[in-house]
Amino acid sequence: MITSTPVHSQANGQAESSNKIIVNNLQKKLGTKKGKWAEELPFVLWVDKTKSKNETRQTPFSLVFGTEDMIPTEMVIPTSRSCLQNPETNNQDLADDLDVVDELRDSTRIRMATYQQRITKSYNKNVRVRRFQVGDLVLRKAFQNTTDPKDGKLAPQWQALYNIEAEVGKGVYQLLSMDGRILPKSWNAVHLKLYFV
Repeated sequence: MITSTPVHSQANGQAESSNKIIVNNLQKKLGTKKGKWAEELPFVLWVDKTKSKNETRQTPFSLVFGTEDMIPTEMVIPTSRSCLQNPETNNQDLADDLDVVDELRDSTRIRMATYQQRITKSYNKNVRVRRFQVGDLVLRKAFQNTTDPKDGKLAPQWQALYNIEAEVGKGVYQLLSMDGRILPKSWNAVHLKLYFV
C-alpha cells in the first residue's frame, strides 16, 4: 500500500507527475533529435519554473521570490519592461514586492483551495461508492504480485471468495476466507466485487 507523504514524493506519484510534464515538454522541443536532450533540458526547466500554473495563476518563481521573472533575452534586447526599470528605485521596488509577497501567497492558497475543490467535485461525480454488508460474499481483485506469472495476460482479474467480516472504516472491510481465517489487513471496497450466487 502506497502512503502519500511529501517526504517521499517518489512513492506517492508527485515525482512522476512533475517528471511527466518535463518529459512531454522535452519531447515537443526535441522532435526527431532525441539525442540532444541534455542541451535542451535547462531551457525546459526554465519554462517549467517561469510558466504560470492553472491552479495558482502564478509562476513558481514569483511565489518564491515575490517578483516576476525576466527571460535572458529581455536583458539583451530592450523591451518596455526592461526599459522602464530605473536602477535607483529598483531596490525600493523589490522591497515593496517583498512586503506584499505574503498577501500574494495567501491569495494563491485560496485560489488553490478553490481549484482543488473543483477538481474533487469533478472527480467525485463519477465515483460509484461500493457498499457491502457483513456476511456478503465478495471477490478480491488480483494484483500482479498475487497472480501466477505463467498465466500472463490470461491471468484472472478477480481471485478467491471471501466473506465480509466487519466494516472497519468508510468503505474499508475486514475479510474472512472461506476456511474461517481472517485476513491480516483490511481491504478497500474499490478492490472488492460482490459475488452473486
